[in-house]
Amino acid sequence: MAMATERAPKRVSIPRLPGDIMIYPMLLGLLLHSFVPEVLEMGGFTTAAVHGGNALVFVILLGIGVGINFRSTPRAVKCGIMILIPKLALSIAFGLLVAFFLGDNFFGLSSLAIIGGVSFCNIALYTGIMAEYGDEAERGAAGILCFTAGPTITMIALGAAGVADISLGSLVGSLLPIVLGIVLGNLFPFVRQLMAPGVHPCIAVLGFALGCGMSLESLVAGGLSGILLAVICLVIGVATAAFDRLTGGSGKAGMACSTIAGTAMTTPPALAASDASYAALVPVATAQIAAAVIITALAAPLLTGWLDNRLSSRES
Repeated sequence: MAMATERAPKRVSIPRLPGDIMIYPMLLGLLLHSFVPEVLEMGGFTTAAVHGGNALVFVILLGIGVGINFRSTPRAVKCGIMILIPKLALSIAFGLLVAFFLGDNFFGLSSLAIIGGVSFCNIALYTGIMAEYGDEAERGAAGILCFTAGPTITMIALGAAGVADISLGSLVGSLLPIVLGIVLGNLFPFVRQLMAPGVHPCIAVLGFALGCGMSLESLVAGGLSGILLAVICLVIGVATAAFDRLTGGSGKAGMACSTIAGTAMTTPPALAASDASYAALVPVATAQIAAAVIITALAAPLLTGWLDNRLSSRES
């Protein structure tokens, strides 16, 4: 009698999403916090992970700093600065306008969500888009855009404007991991190879910790206004592309940076750690940024491709 062959277990395919390395763990933490919160406070390593977000942010920023190379060509530096200036200036200006003149509430969006989200750029996605549509200088500009990583930009903007009570020590402490990473990465290139494999796991665990501080209600509220946050980011991206063209670029780099990085979700809890008055905004702002991460990551490549086709048709 022939033995029946065993069937291989069917694998469950999980769809890939932009920023999913942080979003899926965040959803897991959210569900646990919503239905079995006592599990998260049982002690040991589990509870330590839930409340250890700031330490993970340090490791992530250190890893980002290690990847910043000072050997970028002058053209790449110029391109990076020309797209960085309008993206930061417009996101900060609009965020402060909301803070001072709209009661820090623009259809559910706070200045924390606006500045903390739009000022970030998804470097990995930018690099992928420019690999297809950009030239050498536009691809190299990714090194300059890395300086937006971390909560420092938001803390400086809100602190200098008097909106948030941020001490000098907190500012220096938020910038120090990137500075240390830059120094280590450029003095000891092998450190990049050592650090690179550990950044993504830390991002995943941080996403889980952030989700443990959220609820289903905050996710729904954040998702609706998160669409608006994505639209704001894309509009600022179009303005950045226009500025890029005015300064001698093609505009494609400006369009490609109209994204929000998944690591922008680290900004709300980091700011709340420095100014406790922001603690209540953390769950909704984090969910808003999470929704905008996905939307902008889907839209930016399409807009950049459209611009590339339009420029190509003019040249032909």
